[in-house]
Amino acid sequence: MEPTGLAFFAAGIGAGLVALGAGVGIGRLAASAMEGSARQPEAAGDIRTSMIIAAALIEGVALFGLVICILLAIK
Repeated sequence: MEPTGLAFFAAGIGAGLVALGAGVGIGRLAASAMEGSARQPEAAGDIRTSMIIAAALIEGVALFGLVICILLAIK
């Protein structure tokens, strides 16, 4: 493989790891939020709001990771 091919391969592996990490993180976040809502239904609105904010932060970090992978691939 030439160096460009290796860069694309590494960027693909990195992007896959970023997507996997974000998926696991959001999955654990949603599971905890559902469990908290089941235990305290009166706090469901606050839990939902906190969950959406945390999910947006996780997605933001994942987006930055994907952008870094793309930049490394085209460097």
